[in-house]
Amino acid sequence: MNVALWIVAGLLAVVLLGSSAKMFVPKEKMAGMLGDQSRWVEDFSPGALKAIGVLELLGAVGLILPAALDIAPVLVPLAATGAVLLFVGAVITRLRRGEKATIVGDLVYLALAGFVAWGRFGPEPFTD
Repeated sequence: MNVALWIVAGLLAVVLLGSSAKMFVPKEKMAGMLGDQSRWVEDFSPGALKAIGVLELLGAVGLILPAALDIAPVLVPLAATGAVLLFVGAVITRLRRGEKATIVGDLVYLALAGFVAWGRFGPEPFTD
């Protein structure tokens, strides 16, 4: 189970790290990057996009480093819970915009983040 949690946390960290690029990419360029999948940025101000990017970056770091360095490993399930909240927000945004075709990825990431949070908060977190 521990190996599966590490793999899923690593996958989520890569996804969050990649999507945190919105901190550096202008809003107009980002809206056209992935076609329909990136139109949601039109609903947010540049400051809000930067804040979301910072949260994603912190989530990516929080999913891996605390456990890898064995410094405050309780931060991993907290980061996973934060990722759950980010993906819940993504799902809500997609539903409000009527983008039902692009919601599947967000739901998968939401389930993976929930799995990590549940597994690391569970009865035997960080077992070898």
